[in-house]
Amino acid sequence: MRFTIQSLRIAILSAMISCALGLKAWEGMAMPELHVSGRYLVDDQDKVVNLHGFAQTYSPWFNEQGSKWSNYDVNGCLKYNKEKIDQILAAGWKMNFIRLHMDPYWSNKPGAQTTGENDISAFDFDRFTKYLNQVFIPMAEYAVGKGLYVVMRPPGVCPEKIAIGDKYHQYLLKVWKHVASHIKLKNHPNIMFELANEPINILGIDGTYGGNSPGHFENLSKYFQQIVDVMRAQGCRNILWVPGLGYQSSYSGYAQYPIQGENIGYAVHAYPGWYGSDAEEPSHELGGVMGGGYEGFQRGWDNQVMPVADFAPIMVTEMDWAPAKYDASWGKSITGVERGTGFGANFKYIADRTGNVSWLLFTGCELLAQFKDDPAEGNTFLTDPEACPWPIYHWFLDYAEKSDQPAIPLSHLEIEPASDKLTLLTGDSRSITVMAVYTDGHKEDVTVIASYESDDPETVRPINGRLSALRDGTTQIHVTFTGRYGDTKSVSQTVEATAFPFISGLFNPSIWETGTFDETTHEIKVGKYGFAGWQYSSGIDLSGYKYCVAKLSGPNSDNVSFRLFDINNYWSDPCENGFNSDGIAAVDLHKMKSNSGRDMDPSHLYIIGFWGMGNHPFTIEKVYLTNSDDLTDGISEIIYDGEVLVDVYSITGIPVKMQVKRSEALDGLSAGIYIVGREKMVVRK
Repeated sequence: MRFTIQSLRIAILSAMISCALGLKAWEGMAMPELHVSGRYLVDDQDKVVNLHGFAQTYSPWFNEQGSKWSNYDVNGCLKYNKEKIDQILAAGWKMNFIRLHMDPYWSNKPGAQTTGENDISAFDFDRFTKYLNQVFIPMAEYAVGKGLYVVMRPPGVCPEKIAIGDKYHQYLLKVWKHVASHIKLKNHPNIMFELANEPINILGIDGTYGGNSPGHFENLSKYFQQIVDVMRAQGCRNILWVPGLGYQSSYSGYAQYPIQGENIGYAVHAYPGWYGSDAEEPSHELGGVMGGGYEGFQRGWDNQVMPVADFAPIMVTEMDWAPAKYDASWGKSITGVERGTGFGANFKYIADRTGNVSWLLFTGCELLAQFKDDPAEGNTFLTDPEACPWPIYHWFLDYAEKSDQPAIPLSHLEIEPASDKLTLLTGDSRSITVMAVYTDGHKEDVTVIASYESDDPETVRPINGRLSALRDGTTQIHVTFTGRYGDTKSVSQTVEATAFPFISGLFNPSIWETGTFDETTHEIKVGKYGFAGWQYSSGIDLSGYKYCVAKLSGPNSDNVSFRLFDINNYWSDPCENGFNSDGIAAVDLHKMKSNSGRDMDPSHLYIIGFWGMGNHPFTIEKVYLTNSDDLTDGISEIIYDGEVLVDVYSITGIPVKMQVKRSEALDGLSAGIYIVGREKMVVRK
């Protein structure tokens, strides 16, 4: 057996991750200093660590609505919040970090009128430094003494709009410069800093405020890089957690404009309705949909969070859920079923398989302190398995009690979902699960620590178990994993990428409102004023074509329109096209205009599909691309047996890197449709 440097790296990383959840930082135990290594948070032995914890806010209102202490009572605040830490740990919660909010209650001038936590007009720097010493640092030191790592966040929240050099930026620079130079905080081995709370929109390089485009992330990176640089200039090496935009839901642009330096991670928020997850009340502003389930949640996470999780650790610093009837959580949903419906079980599954996600439960400390591992008669917020406390309590126990598996030889690898051929949506990403099966029969999820190769990475690119379909075509993905014995196993998977598949799981009948779809007949029924179609998380490039055409099969009794979006948000401004009397809706891709008259770009389309009133079903015969002005699909079998050399192009207009000289050359092509000049060639196998 050949034992390569790569396989050695994987074996070591496998051992690291197998120990990742074994960090027991409870009271009385040693707390190793943590640092960032690649995409992981690791300890002083370079073992991967994912932290799990809770949050505290030090103000009368957030400490049981002012019923426990008030009037800037330092001793009352400390006494109450220290008791809550003690009670939470005594209740059996296996927590090992706390998010500590330096609440503006202490740093605002008493009696000053503000418009909310995003208003810094009442901020008093002298009061901040005073109560940093009297409240926040004593609480941080107490938490560390109880075995809890600490993540400190600045007072308040970001205003809706921020800009490089604005008043809020200057405020953050001043706060963090002082904190980073404080003798009790600077380089403390167990204290980290979250640089801001919930930025929404930033002034981009084009002079507009927004939260998604590369130009906005270019400035966001500069915004926080200045804060990082000021802190590092004080000699501060503490781990820094950097927020994204969209209330800490949007991170894709950091892949192009990452924060530079060591010990950098990214702080994420996650609530029901975000990232396409299930919620009782979907978040329109964050692109949420009703009934997104696991597939929608995973797609949104892959699009918005994985671009940074691919190269840096993630910490989810706000997250909870419960049915609305309890009125005890910020997020309204249910635990649900892993890889099924609901929010909670899918959040845990996605976080675990991402591999480098620390996370907390954002439920009030007074409720966590009351928890008892004893289901009462009837469900309450604390005992209902569909609310967050009950399952998370037991998940945290599992994390804490997980011990290393003995070194057992590998039997083989399995890919889930199991399929002879996995079909992907071009311009989208899909995650697979890689299970290592050992000779004793037990299985281990090794998705994030396996290695991946693609026979054609320009068609399908694999990263950490996520397959990105870049263009139409078929290729093989090869997965390799080395166990702790040094034994290496591999498994391969055929993957096909296609642009307009009428396949359940790729065609979504519920992009807005809950609809239905028949894979065999292509019959669709949208919800009331609903939308069905395809979502391309990475965007699909159709600029090589002149027209995108949809053809109905049967009457248009639901007032159906064909719509294309070049912004990755269903609530943005699409190009809308009606069907003519022949049942055809044709879009001139290079003359597209949105409903508001905006010129649209066919090189990055994110959503394509059908809006309807929801009263009647309709059937789509096909959606296709063409360069023909008569809009014909032009599919026919063409046999080339002459000596003329012709270029062969795929359905998305990209060369497949071969030429057809005679009919025998077709043996090198997989079945499908190819463009030869302005004609189409069908290769039938």
